[in-house]
Amino acid sequence: DAGVDTTQLEGQSDLGFAGFRVFKAPELARRDVVSFLGASYFRAVDDTYQYGLSARGLAIDTYTDGQEEFPDFTAFWFDTAKPGDTTFTVYALLDSASVTGAYKFVIHCEKSQVIMDVENHLYARKDIKQLGIAPMTSMFSCGNNERRVCDTIHPQIHDSDRLAMWRGNGEWICRPLNNPQKLQFNAYMDDNPKGFGLLQLDRDFSHYQDVMGWYNKRPSLWVEPRNKWGKGAVSLMEIPTTGETLDNVVCFWQPEKAIKAGDTLAFNYRLYWSAQPPVQSPLARVMATRTGMGGFPEGWAPGEHYPDKWARRFAIDFVGGDLKAAAPKGIEPVITLSSGEAKQIEILYVEPFDGYRIQFDWYPTSDSTAPVDMRMFLRCQGEAISETWLYQYFPPAPDKRRYVDDRIMR
Repeated sequence: DAGVDTTQLEGQSDLGFAGFRVFKAPELARRDVVSFLGASYFRAVDDTYQYGLSARGLAIDTYTDGQEEFPDFTAFWFDTAKPGDTTFTVYALLDSASVTGAYKFVIHCEKSQVIMDVENHLYARKDIKQLGIAPMTSMFSCGNNERRVCDTIHPQIHDSDRLAMWRGNGEWICRPLNNPQKLQFNAYMDDNPKGFGLLQLDRDFSHYQDVMGWYNKRPSLWVEPRNKWGKGAVSLMEIPTTGETLDNVVCFWQPEKAIKAGDTLAFNYRLYWSAQPPVQSPLARVMATRTGMGGFPEGWAPGEHYPDKWARRFAIDFVGGDLKAAAPKGIEPVITLSSGEAKQIEILYVEPFDGYRIQFDWYPTSDSTAPVDMRMFLRCQGEAISETWLYQYFPPAPDKRRYVDDRIMR
């Protein structure tokens, strides 16, 4: 009993509902913890009660030569919860021109997180070029690695800082997000993935300085498949954005098999809305990615002169795992680039965060401005000791590959 007068609803056939929100004790008067509102969008909070990224029931043709299709949840049914329950069940009907589907959500409102067990049964009305399972939508405007549109008092502005993947073969991937100058779509092939999600792992207020958006409190969202998903790809789309109110990151699982009219599909998965994902790599993990001017020794800053040759510096901070035990034996960064060269590679122990910074300068070997795919992991005596860092860098045009002395105002 929430003390709501429902007499005004009696006899009404169309109540105009667009969705629903869920409140739980003892915060009933403060704010909701789960929201299903608009198309097939829904979201939840962790113990900070700060909304962030959103999930969707389904994504259709997000990145194709046609127009994206947005299915709707057209009806909801609820199992009546008993007093004191922290779990409730919602059934939903999803509908669009290309597909119809039935969904079951078992939603667990725990103290520090919200967990959703999702089951869906889908029927394709038409051939579908691209089907996105467990889609999520987030925002990345700027961060340590990308400050193109960050001329504000806020060092970082983002709902999520990385795409994390636990591949079917056991490999852990960290892919920092970007705000590119033009739309980018990447598909990371996999077979029966163990999990993936868009994470907000940097929870330090001083890294955001935002008393309105509270980006340090935004939840992460982790997807854990509960049945065999087979072959496909974790797909990531990054769209240019100039403002923090415009979501520009989309992530979903795309089955390899083409979807034909008349096909039926079923996917079971669990969603974790929490500060930290429910599982993490036992190996060393990427804490932060930083980029900046390269071509000079560490400890030297531009003063009376600038480096003669243009380069871009990358610094990747690793923590945890067996880094301390591996250090006396020798830590080896294994770097792979789709173009260019990595030089001035350094391994630095950083006492304040008790981890290691791997630093290298990227030098172009051509005038191409095509994205550079970077891959790195740490190895000790032939064995991987870290998760894999993936990154996509966008080189400037050749005439922009020079340093500008900004000490003189023009």
